[in-house]
Amino acid sequence: MALRSIYRGLRRNNVLPPLYNSCSYLSSHSTSFGFKEVKEEEKSRLVGNVFTNVASSYDLMNDLMSGGLHRLWKERLVSKLNPFPGMKHLDVAGGTGDVAFRILDSINSVGKRAMRDIQDDNTLDETQIFVCDINPNMLNVGKKRAKERGLGGDKSLIWVEGDAEALKFEDESMDGYTIAFGIRNVTHIEKALSEAYRVLKPGGRFLCLELSHVELPIFKELYDYYSFSVIPAVGQLVAGDRESYQYLVESIRRFPSQDKFASIIVDVGFQKVEYENLVGGVVAIHSGLKF
Repeated sequence: MALRSIYRGLRRNNVLPPLYNSCSYLSSHSTSFGFKEVKEEEKSRLVGNVFTNVASSYDLMNDLMSGGLHRLWKERLVSKLNPFPGMKHLDVAGGTGDVAFRILDSINSVGKRAMRDIQDDNTLDETQIFVCDINPNMLNVGKKRAKERGLGGDKSLIWVEGDAEALKFEDESMDGYTIAFGIRNVTHIEKALSEAYRVLKPGGRFLCLELSHVELPIFKELYDYYSFSVIPAVGQLVAGDRESYQYLVESIRRFPSQDKFASIIVDVGFQKVEYENLVGGVVAIHSGLKF
């Protein structure tokens, strides 16, 4: 509650820090790619190359880097979404299907069957989960995984190649929007958030799961050592690609802090913005509602 009231005050009085004013990102001609500064038009290509390189080993590396905890973090994300039969949901940067499969499982769970009994028989059939990713290689991994799970022909799953900053969906067409470990890779954070706001229906929920910032000094030192010394080495050993994982680590450090990111979410129009730190801030789940 305190966090939300503080940010509403900042927005009302137009005193958000200049670095995070919406114009600052859009007017800049350079942006960060890890610790490097690159031209804006180059970042999409460079990030695309990273995810093309890591697509085939993406899930294995997530397990190794997080000790399998990424599965619990995604479960927590979906539990906050509270999926329901008949919903239209957009999962952005979700090419491998990890979040989408969990949403579909939740809708199809035993706990939802009682609801279906009192709803129109067609409600479940109307469920649409759009998996949007800018990288076709990541989408191919997701489609392959869907087939392995027996979901290859499921009409509720719709795979879309698209850009988070220029979504191909109509205004106010989605009940929910999720993005997991993807928003730090976009060129303009505000553009992606504005697009999320645009496509959500009034009452729609925005949820973002992202690697974030650890504040406890002792834990931070250990985390930094693990991030910069261990993760790139494991990337080289498992995926044969040290540079891509070096970028992923660096991109986390360049991403705004939890409070600053929350202020950006408020600035594009979302209300009741809050966040939850997991594992001491290693990851955070930010949420907001469109009214």
